[in-house]
Amino acid sequence: MFMNVILRSLRYFFLLVLTLSNSYALEIGQVAPNCVLTALHDNTPFTLTQPGKVIYIDFWASWCAPCAQSMPFINELYTQYHHKGFEVIGVNLDDNPNDAYKFLEKIQVTFPIVQNSDHQCPDVYGVQAMPSSYLVDRAGKVRFIHFGFYNNQKEDIRQRIEKLIAE
Repeated sequence: MFMNVILRSLRYFFLLVLTLSNSYALEIGQVAPNCVLTALHDNTPFTLTQPGKVIYIDFWASWCAPCAQSMPFINELYTQYHHKGFEVIGVNLDDNPNDAYKFLEKIQVTFPIVQNSDHQCPDVYGVQAMPSSYLVDRAGKVRFIHFGFYNNQKEDIRQRIEKLIAE
């Protein structure tokens, strides 16, 4: 298990290096790309982009300690703002879906959890850390990119979401 964590960490380190050197990494102001995703619980197709909604796209994995810290906060945001046109989409990056299921048994969320089995989506978005989050406005443009998670950033994230909901 420890070796799996190391291998996954190395994978994302090399992804970071490649992403920093590639010009296709997503930037603020660009239209959020759609990816081929499926719902984790039943493998039904899922559309990442949803015009007319403010979307918080969160790339996470079960082995990521900051992801475990961020999920309850993200779920709180979803519960608080969903009725105002706010959507959260958790994109799980575990190689084994069972790892995600075990994680979600401990940390339950009500927002959609999807998976990207071909791992193309983190490349297109330029995932550089775990978690990596992208806040998308109602027009589909990326307005905020956030890598990692610290408790002292909660208020800033909340204010950015509230601002986009109000627009």
